Amino acid sequence: MCYLRHCYAIRQYFNHIKYAPKLKSCQKRVWYFSQLFISLKLEPFDADEYIERLAWRTPGGGSKGGAEAFDPKRLLEEFENHIEELKHLDEKIQRRVEKLEHQCHREAKEFAHKVQDLQRSNQVAFQHFQELDEHISYVATKVCHLGDQLEGVNTPRQRAVEAQRLMTYFNEFLDGELRSDVFNNPEKIKEAADIIQKLHLIAQELPFDRFADVKAKIASKYHDLERQLIQEFTAAQRRGEIGRMQEVAAVLLHFKGYAHCVDVYIKQCQEGAYMRSDVFEDTALLCQRVNKQVGEVFQSPETVMAKLIQNIFENKLQAHVKEKLDETRRSDVEQYLKNLYDLYTRTTALASKLTEFNLGSDKHTFLSKLIKNIFSTYLESYIEMEKDYLRTRSAMILQRYYDSKNHQKRPQGGGDTPRFREVQQGKAAMLPPTGETITLHAVNPCRVLRVNQFLSLCVVNQLSDPSDLPKNAFSIFLLLVEHLCMDHIDYALEIGLSAIPSADAKNANLYFLDVVQQANTIFHLFDKQFNDHLMPLISSSPKLTECLHKKKEVIEQMEVKLDTGIDRTLNCMVGQMKHILATEQKKTDFRPEDENNVMIQCTAACSKVCVYVSRQVERVRKSMDGKNVDTVLTELGVRFHRLIHEHLQQYSYSSMGGMLAICDVAEYRKSAKDFRVPLVLQLFDTLHALCNLLVVAPDNLKQVCSGEQLTNLDRNLLHAFVQLRVDYRQARLGRHFS
Repeated sequence: MCYLRHCYAIRQYFNHIKYAPKLKSCQKRVWYFSQLFISLKLEPFDADEYIERLAWRTPGGGSKGGAEAFDPKRLLEEFENHIEELKHLDEKIQRRVEKLEHQCHREAKEFAHKVQDLQRSNQVAFQHFQELDEHISYVATKVCHLGDQLEGVNTPRQRAVEAQRLMTYFNEFLDGELRSDVFNNPEKIKEAADIIQKLHLIAQELPFDRFADVKAKIASKYHDLERQLIQEFTAAQRRGEIGRMQEVAAVLLHFKGYAHCVDVYIKQCQEGAYMRSDVFEDTALLCQRVNKQVGEVFQSPETVMAKLIQNIFENKLQAHVKEKLDETRRSDVEQYLKNLYDLYTRTTALASKLTEFNLGSDKHTFLSKLIKNIFSTYLESYIEMEKDYLRTRSAMILQRYYDSKNHQKRPQGGGDTPRFREVQQGKAAMLPPTGETITLHAVNPCRVLRVNQFLSLCVVNQLSDPSDLPKNAFSIFLLLVEHLCMDHIDYALEIGLSAIPSADAKNANLYFLDVVQQANTIFHLFDKQFNDHLMPLISSSPKLTECLHKKKEVIEQMEVKLDTGIDRTLNCMVGQMKHILATEQKKTDFRPEDENNVMIQCTAACSKVCVYVSRQVERVRKSMDGKNVDTVLTELGVRFHRLIHEHLQQYSYSSMGGMLAICDVAEYRKSAKDFRVPLVLQLFDTLHALCNLLVVAPDNLKQVCSGEQLTNLDRNLLHAFVQLRVDYRQARLGRHFS
């Protein structure tokens, strides 16, 4: 099959060779043959396969086992004949190839000659084009020169004609009778305006004594035409004819009344624009609507827009601001400050919107100057009014609060007043209003004060000049310190300190922890406001150091009073525990009469003390935060341990009493776990080990004293505990410590 395909391809090749001479060029023939061989897609020629197939087709050329016997002579003859055919075919193809190559070379030479001829023709054409271009340039130069000569001749002629024409019109004014159609035809007002504008300029140069009359007539006509043009512009504006407005504005541009035309336009475009109560929104809409029209009508739209905005600011907005502020400036300072802030912020917001329009090269400075012109008189005295208002408002808030609690504020710092002495002596009923109500609800005025101060800082940030902002913010901060920290928190601490009962008071209500809690909450809010709102305003100014110093001073002053109050409160707690132990603990608790019928449990005094201690620990946790909780509970736990230790040393213990004492200490130790302070728990563990000395057998005392928890204690302390045993003298236990 491969052989047949190759034979078929060879036949196709020769058929196409016959057709190939009909093609017009050698290149096309080469392309044709290449496409032919590509279309045939011949497989690679395999000589072995070709010979095998030739032998297979030859009779007698197969194997000996085939239908015919193998005939090598016949096969050789077939090979020789086939080789001769291939040689003839090869010679024929070679001759054809040589003929085609010769023809291809001949046509290539002919094509090269044609290309050379075309290049020569192209070079000649290029030379002709260069000559033509030079000739055109020469002619153009001559034409320009001729045009310059004609212009040099025509310009003086035109000027002479124009001068003659103006002289003719000037003669009409000189005669007093305007006969020209241009001055009598309303449709030629544009041409008349051009003429009268030039005559008006000429008349300015004439001597007054000889041409006073004609100068007056020209000036009269000048103003008359100017008035007519402005009327025409106004009428066109009302009709909304943008094209006519543009045309008239272009004519008026050379008249002195052009500025008046702009004023008329500005006045007329504002008619009906302020129909609502919001003058700022109306202004923004008006400028947005007029901006496009101004660009179409006037040749300098940025000047007209700037003049429009200036007119609005100096008339409409200034009148609006004055009306709003003057009516409340003396009658209601709070409303006046609110109005000032609102009007100023809305004006600056409007100015920000107006920056999108073309108002000239320095529009931001232009708008800032307009705003300053409106508010300068109000901003000069603003900060003093703000401070006076805050001072009055803060004092009123605090006084209103104290009045609501039926509390009469006394001068800060205590003083030796009769009322103060009554409080100290516990004889007056001032404690609930001064302790509970003032301190527990201290956040109420605090919130109002902080909101007022925060709003003031926002207003100061908006209304202050950038150079005065740190100083003004610092002034507001000092007022906050004065009224919130000193007049409220510090005063509450003073009242709380004066209301703390003495250490030996019975059933005392310890309100000072509530004071601590509220003071802590308020000061955290104060610190947050300081960082969030004040710091950004003063962070890059010298006032930052002053603020931090003042804040530190206030904190230290209040911390001293808090420490004093907490110390007194802890003394009261210990005094209350001592009172419980003194009234509830009996001597027979640790020396029962019938030791055989005693229940091993903690005593009633111990139970009440533990309940009281747990309640106070919880109150401390609610009142403090952070490391202050551990610090206060550590101090309370140490004092609690000292009290129990001293209390236990007041009694003597029988064997069963010692067991009851151990039960009490175990219960105290459970309460000590609520403190979550390792030192306190360790102290009660040691106390529990000491109580074991009350019940241990005499022979084992030395071993117990050498235990892990007692080995480091003072021998006198151990001996003192052993002496509390009833059998101390009977069993001669002292020899164990000799």
